[in-house]
Amino acid sequence: MKLIILVFQLIFISSCSYYSLAGSIPPHINSIAIPIVENQTAEFGMSESVTDNILSKFNEENILRVTDEESATSILTGTITRVTDAPYTFTKQEAVTEYRFTVHMNIEWFDKKNEKVLLKKNFSGWGAYGLSGDISSDGIDNDGDGLIDGEDDNEFGDPREFATSVAVNKITEDVLNEIMTSW
Repeated sequence: MKLIILVFQLIFISSCSYYSLAGSIPPHINSIAIPIVENQTAEFGMSESVTDNILSKFNEENILRVTDEESATSILTGTITRVTDAPYTFTKQEAVTEYRFTVHMNIEWFDKKNEKVLLKKNFSGWGAYGLSGDISSDGIDNDGDGLIDGEDDNEFGDPREFATSVAVNKITEDVLNEIMTSW
């Protein structure tokens, strides 16, 4: 009986150690270059914000080694094509109570060895903000996580800047998920 339990434990441990999302990426791709994202909008600082966020997420997940374009086996390029900042919710008297900040972006992931595009897709992400000036007490779920104000420990700071950050984070997560699941 102890032998059977030991065998099951070894099978379980060994199967877990080989499980990896990176297994779905073509085997010859082990690194990625992420040049600064192009910004075709008038929104100041978006290129840097999006690029830094994508770089941080790839480094954090450690699925592909982030390196320079010359030594990378793949390149991820992005272009911010549009930013919208529009009314989202209204009172009964039709006064705006909440805005939605949305970032639209094109992404292309290129395989340098086979000289082909692995992924080409449009992404968008959004964040909500009110006009109160204090997102920690505005009654809005600013980051779409189902938590409001005191329940949400990351809702603080300038409302529009926070909404911008949330939009960029959503795009970054979607890009990483798409790369991991498209193969």
